[in-house]
Formats: sequence, C-alpha cells, structure tokens
Amino acid sequence: MATIRQDDLIESIADALQFISYYHPTDYIRNLARAYELEQSPAAKDAMAQILINSRMCAEGHRPICQDTGIVNVFLKVGMQVRWDATMSLDDMVNEGVRRAYTNPDNKLRASVLTDPAGARRNTRDNTPAVIHVSLVPGETIEVEVAAKGGGSENKSKFTMLNPSDSIVDWVLKTVPTMGAGWCPPGILGIGIGGTAEKAMLMAKESLMDPIDMQDLIARGPGNRVEELRIELYEKVNALGIGAQGLGGLTTVLDVKIRDYPTHAASLPVAIIPNCAATRHVHFVLDGSGPAKLAAPSLDDWPKLTYDASKGRRVQLDTVTREEVASWKPGDVLLLNGKLLTGRDAAHKRLVDMLAKGEKLPVDFRNRFIYYVGPVDPVRDEVVGPAGPTTSTRMDKFTRTMLEQTGLLGMVGKAERGPAAVEAIRDNRAVYLMAVGGAAYLVSKAIKAARTVAFADLGMEAIYEFDVVDMPVTVAVDAQGTSVHQTGPKEWQARIGKIPVVTA
Repeated sequence: MATIRQDDLIESIADALQFISYYHPTDYIRNLARAYELEQSPAAKDAMAQILINSRMCAEGHRPICQDTGIVNVFLKVGMQVRWDATMSLDDMVNEGVRRAYTNPDNKLRASVLTDPAGARRNTRDNTPAVIHVSLVPGETIEVEVAAKGGGSENKSKFTMLNPSDSIVDWVLKTVPTMGAGWCPPGILGIGIGGTAEKAMLMAKESLMDPIDMQDLIARGPGNRVEELRIELYEKVNALGIGAQGLGGLTTVLDVKIRDYPTHAASLPVAIIPNCAATRHVHFVLDGSGPAKLAAPSLDDWPKLTYDASKGRRVQLDTVTREEVASWKPGDVLLLNGKLLTGRDAAHKRLVDMLAKGEKLPVDFRNRFIYYVGPVDPVRDEVVGPAGPTTSTRMDKFTRTMLEQTGLLGMVGKAERGPAAVEAIRDNRAVYLMAVGGAAYLVSKAIKAARTVAFADLGMEAIYEFDVVDMPVTVAVDAQGTSVHQTGPKEWQARIGKIPVVTA
C-alpha cells in the first residue's frame, strides 16, 4: 500500500506547472512543424514560424511560452488504496503547489486569477485557486494531469443542447467560425458529446489532454464512429480556411478530440473547448517513491528556424503620421520601432470612465499606438517578461471612444476586431495591427525598455511605455476598414474548395 507524502504532491504540482510553462508537448511541436511545411498561405506560414521559434526560445531559456500563463486545471485519479502522510486537504496541497510555481523567482508566471468574479474582481496574486477534479479509482497510485488554460481559448468555449436528430457536424461547422481567432489557432478542438450539460463540458476539457494522433488515425483508418467523426471534423474544420491566427490558410486545427458518454433519450449535449497555440499540459504518476520526475524533451524535436526581419517595413512610432498609416495595406508586415503604450481591459475601463467625467487622462495618446498586453514580470536582466498580445475584441467597446476622444492613431493586439471596432477604425482613419498569439517570448525580445506610466495598482494591467526595436506585426485592419480576418479565411476557403463558399 503506497503512502503519498504531502510535500511530494505539492512539489510535483509546482514542478509540473513550471515545466509546462516553457515546454510545449512534443506531439504539438511535431504536428505544428508538419503543418508549417505544408502551409501555402504566406501570412499563416509566418505566424506558425513565429510560434515555433518562440517555443524553442522558451525551451532554451525556461521562460513562459505565452504571457497568459493560464488558470490551472488539475485532474486527479486517486487510488482507493492510497494512504496519505499529510495534514492538508487535497485541494490545499494542489493550491500550495500552484502558489509555489507561480511565485518562483527564477521563472515568474503571471497571476491572472481573480476572486469575487462578479464584483470587485481582485487578483489573488498567486494564481490560486486551481480548478480541481478528483475521481476515486482502484489502485495505490495517484495519476495527475496538470494543465494551464489561457483565457483567450477558454473564452471561446461553446455548448449546445441539440435535438437527438440534429447533426453534430453541422453545428460544429456553424460554430467554429463564430469563435474568431482569439483562441490562437492552430490548436486542438476538444469535443464532449452526451451525458448532461456539465458532463459534456468536462469531457471536452479532458479530451484536450490526449496525445495528438490525427495523422496516425488517418493513416490506419477509423475503427469506430467516434474516430470517423474526428476525421470528418478535422478535414471539414480545416476546409473552412480560417488558418493560423485567423489569417487564412490550410491548417486551423492539428487534431479534433472527442469523448462521449451515455445521455438521456431526449438529449444531445455537445460542448467544444479549444486549446490554443500555447497548449500546456503534462501527466505524471505518484507511487509513494517521491515527487514526480519530468524528463525534459530534446531540443532536436524543434525545427531550427530563425525569424527573417528583412521582409518587414520599418515604422518609427515616434514620428509616424496619419498619412503614412493610411498607406498601409492589409497583410503588410511592419517592424515597429520607438515608444509603444500598453493597456488592457481594466486600463481601458478607467480611461473611458475618466473621459466620461471630463477628467484629464494620465497619458497623452495623441498620434500614439497602444498595445493590448499584460506582460509577465521580468526576471534576471529582462526589462519585461514574455509580452504577447491579448484578445483584441475585449477592447472593442472602448475603441470608438479612445479613437475619437484621445487622438489614438492605432492599436496592436491579437486576432480579429468586431464590426463596431472596424467601423470606428475606418471612420477615424486609424489602423489595427496584429501580433502573433503564442509568440510572447519572441515579442519580448523586441522590447528594450519598459516603464509604468499610469495605474500601477493594476499590476500587469497597468499602462506601460515600451521602447521597441523591430517588433513584428501585420496590418490586420487598414484605414479603409478592410480586415484580413474577413478576407483571408474567405480566400482560403475558396481555394481549399471542400466546402462551398457561402455568398451573401
């Protein structure tokens, strides 16, 4: 009968969270590298290259793959014959492991978890508590799956109660385009079918921990209806042409995972939860012999790529004019140089509230650019930690006010903008630039200095001023209101041709 020590579980959770913060699962890297080689869309191929380069840099430098280091999900299968040498509850042990991981001075991880979610939304400062699922199983070991789920992909989760006669495929193909690109494709779709509402969602989440095996499945052929459905959805979702970062291309998903469960005769619950380009999870077993030992992957698993900055057009942010901005075309690759302001949800809310009260803003935004980012704290000689973009649609409701009342010239973020934001950009002859989600460490290397200029109490959501050198971005919405997130997928869906293009 195995005895599991309290400190062994705590240390194993902490080590696992550090491990997955900088090591992609190698099955993801292999499959993304394959997709990169096959990709024909230049914009999507460039985005994949940045993700792969960033991933290798993180593996080498032991720094987070993404600035959003996630909300922790832990699945525990506890053997019924296990004995405990512990004084803390199981939840408390897991949360102590989370606390140690996220406050590790050698690799600080961003604390994103807020308490009082419908009220004050106060940051817990150590990313606790985790979301914990426990099942009792035969045996005398503890199986643990640890994941760190980013908000951008988690926010795109979908659920429906279909009629038993409805088509799951039709619902998925109708739903995926509504998810936009904020979940940072190419990634994995987890699908739960059956049970009850909460069971379907849980199965969708659990399925994301399974190894990526779609190419093996296609090679050997499906052995049951679920495998047939996986292949069908994989091919048809990719035929939508959404592509990497929503820019249009051949690969939107690397795999589709499905788990199912018996359900009521009157019900057909279906859930989708996507995993993003910063997919992070690991599995280990505790048998009483000590903490888990996680083997570092070989760097040979990563392709040796370098980012070619020569193809970008250099822009001086300190002197750029509205006339220059108006000349930029959708899909243009720019290299930003100069001073770049930052701000996310909380900062925008304060700014808009101040404007409504007629108060003077703490920062002059005239002819400036703002970057939607909440960076990781720096360590050692860093000026800033990993600092990739956040989902831009969350700032859509503030966009017109910011453009019309502050003189802001442009914005930098992740994924598409909604119709209201695109209209505001067009009406104000502004621009929206897209950085690659999943390339946070690579982006941070372009930031040569950082200082807080307003709202320091907001922590990572404060307004910073970055000095950037050759920060790579793509023109996503130009001054005429043309969006690559609309034109790119439409073009590539037509090219792929497996699903008829829907015309208005």
